[in-house]
Amino acid sequence: MDGPGGLNLGAARLLIEAVGSLYVLGYTLAALLALLHRSPAAHLDAARLLVAEGALAGLNFKAAATLLRTIELHTWQQLGLFVAVFALRTLIKRFFAWELRQLRRAGRGGSEALPGRP
Repeated sequence: MDGPGGLNLGAARLLIEAVGSLYVLGYTLAALLALLHRSPAAHLDAARLLVAEGALAGLNFKAAATLLRTIELHTWQQLGLFVAVFALRTLIKRFFAWELRQLRRAGRGGSEALPGRP
């Protein structure tokens, strides 16, 4: 489906989805590398923080792609599926935001700050 200016919305949506997936993958790999190169017990919170940050960034892109999909909805079934997917992504995003706050709070209040964080 073409949008304003001849932009292919399906291709744009897929590109945005791919960028979101790359964010999640990149941050997850960075967390794994941090655990492999350092003592896993000492840097577990830092790795969890990296994964949570990547998930939030990736979910922002995926939410944008999901919103672009609304332009292509034609039936009530498609609309219902869209609402379910969007709600699920919102819940997951809220969970990761909560996890991120907990990790940052633990890093500031604990005996040692999380590595690489103020």
